[in-house]
Amino acid sequence: MRKLTDHLVLIAGSLFMLVPVLAIFLTSTHQNSVISSDGVQFTFGPEFSNVYSEVLTRKSGFSQTITAGGMAINSTVLALGFSLGKCLLSILSAYALVYFRLRFASFLFWVIFASLLLPIETRILPSFMVVHTLGLLNSYTGLILPLLAAAIGTFFFRQFFKSVPASLHEAARLDGAGPTRFLIDVLIPVSWPMILALFAVTFVQGWNQYLWPLMITTTGEGYFTLVRGIERFGTATNYGMALAVLAMLPPIAVVLVLQKWLIKGLVGEQR
Repeated sequence: MRKLTDHLVLIAGSLFMLVPVLAIFLTSTHQNSVISSDGVQFTFGPEFSNVYSEVLTRKSGFSQTITAGGMAINSTVLALGFSLGKCLLSILSAYALVYFRLRFASFLFWVIFASLLLPIETRILPSFMVVHTLGLLNSYTGLILPLLAAAIGTFFFRQFFKSVPASLHEAARLDGAGPTRFLIDVLIPVSWPMILALFAVTFVQGWNQYLWPLMITTTGEGYFTLVRGIERFGTATNYGMALAVLAMLPPIAVVLVLQKWLIKGLVGEQR
């Protein structure tokens, strides 16, 4: 009876999450006139091939300069730069805090950690002014660079590095390994679950960025992401619904591929 109850709860939760996704996909296969008059659809419509081929390969609707494929490339560049940059900076900052003899290491860590208490909206305007002053508007650098600092990543890697036995560090020093060699040959190999878990989380976070790309792409549509495209098309159109479906696929694929490492990284399990 307990197993049956557990399965019913899981099935109900799955349906609660999947039914809206199914509704978005089915609605995207209908004409806009049907959507505007009848609302969300739960039947497969005749416009599937037309809508998706139009969105993926042709400049149409609001845009005459970019397709969904171009938006997907921009989203991929943003998500990869966002996730890889955050992983790299988190590893290096945590490594410096744990293994370098910094006089104010604890104070610096808490200053970094305190940035988590500030909502991102409080940093948007100053960050925009810096990017504007540096002339980085409407560029990949402007999209990615201001978002790379990751206090939560530094926190997790710091705690993980502190759990690595000190004897491992001493053995590496006795073998003549310097700081760089110790990081590359010892710490990174044992940190792969944590790295891949952080990569998965930050990739999804970077892919779904909306407010920052909205501010940075001030002219033209060449740097529009899929999320920005959804905002322009609107969710009450078949093009907008199709973009929403396409925007879900890469994050789902990343999480499914890395789910094993995601679980290991979240529980702090070493490889």
